[in-house]
Amino acid sequence: MSLRKEAREAPESGIVEVVNFAREREDLIPLWVGEGDLKTPDFIREAAYLGLDAGETFYTYQRGIPELRRALADYHSRQYGRGFTQEEFYVTGSGMQAMQIAIQCVAGVGDEVILHDPAWPNLAAVVGIMGARAVPVPMRFSADGWSLDIDRMFDAVTPRTRAIYLNSPCNPTGWVAGRETLKAVLDRARQLGLWIIADEVYSRFVYGGEARAPSFYDVAEKGDRILYVNTFSKNWAMTGWRIGWLGAPAELGQIIENLIQYSTSGVAGFMQRAAIAALNDGDNFVEEQVTRAKAGSTLIREVLDNSERVEYAPPQGAFYLFFKVMGFDDSRELAKTIVSQTGVGLAPGAAFGPAGEGYLRLCFARSSRDLAQAAERLQGWLSR
Repeated sequence: MSLRKEAREAPESGIVEVVNFAREREDLIPLWVGEGDLKTPDFIREAAYLGLDAGETFYTYQRGIPELRRALADYHSRQYGRGFTQEEFYVTGSGMQAMQIAIQCVAGVGDEVILHDPAWPNLAAVVGIMGARAVPVPMRFSADGWSLDIDRMFDAVTPRTRAIYLNSPCNPTGWVAGRETLKAVLDRARQLGLWIIADEVYSRFVYGGEARAPSFYDVAEKGDRILYVNTFSKNWAMTGWRIGWLGAPAELGQIIENLIQYSTSGVAGFMQRAAIAALNDGDNFVEEQVTRAKAGSTLIREVLDNSERVEYAPPQGAFYLFFKVMGFDDSRELAKTIVSQTGVGLAPGAAFGPAGEGYLRLCFARSSRDLAQAAERLQGWLSR
């Protein structure tokens, strides 16, 4: 069939491949996708019901209703201790769409976007669909954990490079970039005139006692070329709602509005009411989720630490354990083997880039009951 090359070659998700392989198992414990098991809280759902009852089912503002954009500005002011305006925020139909729009803004046919590896696979896929090329730069794994070699990242810059993608806290590794790392990346990007796509979706999920992870907002100045990708999915258990936001310079407003118009034409008004409730009243729920995830990480690691076959770095943020089972090189086949023999669904590390091969990703944002059962099954499998 005569389709665009970029469409034909869009990669199948390595995660979905394993999910489809075993999703019908009755004894399945699904720890493979990036969501917890808590439903969206009542106060958020109630706000959506009220919006529906008020008849907010018509076309609305392409950039997002003013009330939500003001709530986003206020939320960021609380998080980062400085003023923001609603003109810096654009409501999107998911964090995924925010990423698509960010790439559409900065990269097209023949361009390049540099990203760390491992990384969330959808970024590289979107870059490829746009006709650009994703350039992965391997992170380093050692006894001290994962680290980013900034010199190596910028050594990959060519005349075709348009942007640097950085996800911190990182899916899948749990790596968190320190303020000094973010400043160093920003300084180099400024010198070269490059955009930064900052994926800060997991910014509230950190485990060192801080309220949030370091952000490019902490080091940026007015006029910096940074596009911030974010979503309501993780913090407020709203994965199925498909609503996110893009933080961007206000002068890009009409351009971003146009891109929203020609893709989804905006997000439903009643869903935006739910998002306002999440931002304004959801801090306690976020804190409960982070506490729960930290306990989940501890539970699963205590079991895996008993096996000499397992290697990993304790995650500093996000809600995944990215671990290697020694003696296996094909993570897709390993994930299928484990789910076939134990019923525990894990994501293959190869889905996250070449540097992820040999690893598995486990989501620990789950109930202690599910995690304890999964840990028991994995312990039994590892001891064979």
